[in-house]
Amino acid sequence: MTIVGARPQFVKAAAVSRALLEKGLKETIIHTGQHFDAGMSDIFFDELGIPAPAHNLAVHSLGHGAMTGRMLEGIEEILRANAPDLVLVYGDTNSTLAGALAASKLHCPVAHVEAGLRSFNRRMPEEINRVMTDHLSDILFCPTRAAVDNLKREGLERETHLVGDVMYDATLDAVRRSATRENVAVRLGLAPRGYAVATIHRAENTDDPVRFARIADWLAAAAEKQPIVLPVHPRTRALLNERRPGGKRVHLIDPLGYLDMARLLSQAAGVFTDSGGLQKEAYFHRVPCVTLRDETEWIETIDAGWNRLWTVETYRERSEIADYGEGQASLAIAGILETFLGADRAA
Repeated sequence: MTIVGARPQFVKAAAVSRALLEKGLKETIIHTGQHFDAGMSDIFFDELGIPAPAHNLAVHSLGHGAMTGRMLEGIEEILRANAPDLVLVYGDTNSTLAGALAASKLHCPVAHVEAGLRSFNRRMPEEINRVMTDHLSDILFCPTRAAVDNLKREGLERETHLVGDVMYDATLDAVRRSATRENVAVRLGLAPRGYAVATIHRAENTDDPVRFARIADWLAAAAEKQPIVLPVHPRTRALLNERRPGGKRVHLIDPLGYLDMARLLSQAAGVFTDSGGLQKEAYFHRVPCVTLRDETEWIETIDAGWNRLWTVETYRERSEIADYGEGQASLAIAGILETFLGADRAA
């Protein structure tokens, strides 16, 4: 049983779901509803061919405690009724933690995709979610060697697997699917490599007025050098409309589907974001990124010179990142799950 709730999880689940189908593993999806509007949810299921969720909890727009608690309650009820062999969770959202908690309390094995990532900033809700999920999980799928090392330091070596990054699998598929789509930048009158893409959504940036003002000023300065296309997360629309950083040089647009976003990224000159997933997607498209945070869990993108923090002026020397693999992470995950479930049933 797969549990998803947010845009990045839909993208990762699409790649893994195809691999599970190839292995003949039956998958049922629970959508927590964390991203609930059509632009952040439905379009991803439609475009990426993800099996329709069997359950939608419609839990959203609440504080962390209320959201996680209601998800936990709803997921537990579904798990009790269906008794799955394993629960699969992704990333570091409230949906991730609620799924892992519900399953572990019912003694159902948990597998975590993107295990071992650490920003070492406990003020981030995502950091708490990912650490707790790793310690609740029976199978840990790591995208990088650094993630494996993090888990070893925490005593989590059993059932830890370095599989590569499922987002790379998804990006390769999106490149193929989006090749014939019109770039939304064209409708804005922007030439290929003549614009940057930006996103802002993390609570650490949007909930602190002083910090948000600093980021808005930073974007306004960046827009003087090149236009910026900014798909607006619902939580930041009002804030950006109020400040209008960069004026007409910053193009505020509605959230994009994954394929349209892939097309936009593929022809961008730069990416400015506080999204963990977008930092990697920028690298997959070989577009330089600036992370609008004070740290990142994807340290290899900085080490390889494709990413830098907004508080740092220059990039390191550029190189390729071998850890992410060659687009076969999803098949590796499906193969490990097939073996695990086979052994479990035999026992």
